[in-house]
Amino acid sequence: MIRPLCLALALLGAAHAASAERLRLAYWNTELTRKGPGELLRDLTRAEMPDIRAAVQTLDQLQADVVVLSGFDFDAGGLTLAALNALLAAPYAHQMALRPNAGVATGFDLDQNGVLGEARDSMGFGWYPGQAGMAILSRQPFDTVASRDFTSFLWKDLPGAHLPPLPAGADEILRLSSVSHADTVIRLPTGQSLSLLTWHATTPAFDGPEDRNGLRNADENRFWTLLLDGALPHAAPTGPYILIGQANVDPVKGDGIKEPIQSLLADPRLQNPLEGDTVDYGKGIGPLRVAYILPSAALNVVARGVLHPDTPSRHWPIWVDIDF
Repeated sequence: MIRPLCLALALLGAAHAASAERLRLAYWNTELTRKGPGELLRDLTRAEMPDIRAAVQTLDQLQADVVVLSGFDFDAGGLTLAALNALLAAPYAHQMALRPNAGVATGFDLDQNGVLGEARDSMGFGWYPGQAGMAILSRQPFDTVASRDFTSFLWKDLPGAHLPPLPAGADEILRLSSVSHADTVIRLPTGQSLSLLTWHATTPAFDGPEDRNGLRNADENRFWTLLLDGALPHAAPTGPYILIGQANVDPVKGDGIKEPIQSLLADPRLQNPLEGDTVDYGKGIGPLRVAYILPSAALNVVARGVLHPDTPSRHWPIWVDIDF
């Protein structure tokens, strides 16, 4: 059963549908991942799995024009994303599966536990390439020429990078992104372009005193401030943009280095229209704010919300409406 907030969402959806110049953007960590490659695609073609039925219902409830998904298994042909899209009441015309670093072998014993080839030895945590990646479903077309993928950016090349102790030579190949960083440009009916700055940072926990995950999480989030500052080899976006994804750190509660996300929330170039928790990890950790939608300052945000569906995912979809 969907909670009462969905009624308000449905009413907003009706208002949203009435305006051709209004765009609803949403983000959701679906946690639709499986133990092996191809298993999610198999389950999507069967469509009877409870988590898949619940995810489809949630995406239909969102009524988003653009939805960024994470925790969703990647395949190079985009078959898994296409299978999910086909189950929706109103399938999206445009799909983008973002190739993640998760599960990509490094050849190094990164956690230096004496065992090579574990999930923690990959570019980003994962038991196989593409596990728990990111994807975008859009009713508006992508501008693939203007879009950029920062996922291969090396951690050591980030100005002021805070690398933990690593095996000799590992810093020469280790990427910053545990999942991905990307600037995906969509073309709007108004003729404008909008940059979706998407990312899913690592959790700042499950490591040792070297704080490898905490340091990486902080630098993954700091990447965006440096990009907007023009301090990276990649140029800052020139038009309107939205940071949308999972910083995986609460600005106040829980584990992690707070300064990078606090800086983003206080940045005058950005808006912070949504506040409050976006996940409940249950006993021992509890609710946290880990997902964010931060539009650039000039964008006109006219509505926002958090959906609380009944799904196996611990994360709640978040959304904003922008009037162009």
